[in-house]
Amino acid sequence: MAVPQVPVRETASRVRVTSSDAPDAPAFEVRYERRGEGEPVVLLHGIGHHWQAWEPVLSVLSASHEVIAVDLPGFGTSPALPDGVPYALDSVVPLLARTLAALEVERPHLVGNSLGGLLALELAGLGHARSVTALSPAGFWTEPERRYAFGVLRGMRAGARALPDPLLRLLARSAAGRTALTSTIYARPGRRSPDAVVAETRALRAAEGFAPVLAEGRLPRSLFRRDLPDVPVTVAWGDRDRLLLRRQGARAKRVIPGARLVRLRDCGHVPMNDDPASVARVVLDTVRAG
Repeated sequence: MAVPQVPVRETASRVRVTSSDAPDAPAFEVRYERRGEGEPVVLLHGIGHHWQAWEPVLSVLSASHEVIAVDLPGFGTSPALPDGVPYALDSVVPLLARTLAALEVERPHLVGNSLGGLLALELAGLGHARSVTALSPAGFWTEPERRYAFGVLRGMRAGARALPDPLLRLLARSAAGRTALTSTIYARPGRRSPDAVVAETRALRAAEGFAPVLAEGRLPRSLFRRDLPDVPVTVAWGDRDRLLLRRQGARAKRVIPGARLVRLRDCGHVPMNDDPASVARVVLDTVRAG
């Protein structure tokens, strides 16, 4: 399936998230893209990315569902969390639950990639999901695997920050340049459009949440360790994932025995672009189970 090379869209939609239970809690803002009608599906991207990572599957999903793709706090165009608010899971997950309430969606189907997959599973553990589709979710690594992945991510970030915009645009024009820029996360980087590669490299460069999320990820509490017996869960892993190796999927299955484990053939760490048809099918199958 060819990936439609649509222009990179920006979103003007934003929601200010406050707490009625704790009026003194700092408010924060989240940007998002909302399309379609039907049962709500919320999409959560990975570290350093932005909601546009989901663009290859948005049209298919929004044909039958209301789909909300968010920029997580400190990523994309969402501002960082307020000073003093940590990026620890036990802090961020309740904030995301408040975000769902502010968006007026109750127990949506959650779909997450990498960091977003871990966040989706954590939200489900607190009763905030009808189903979860986790694509190469974080939180199932061994310590050597974590060190390797974080080293790769830091290298990608350093490269994005060092690359001048004129050179970035030049590299993104060719399949070889896009491969050099994005082959760590895509199995088929040549399929990514030049505009998309430029936009996501800029998003990685500017991500205020990047460093604090990695700092929290070093701690044992970043591992996912609970079963989710009451929620349909699919864990899908690209067999060409070079960042979080696919054996972590088997580990996730041991933690969540009732989960469906799916292999995404010829897909990398961010599979939505490598095989949007397969990813959309996996998501919709899980949604129907919920």
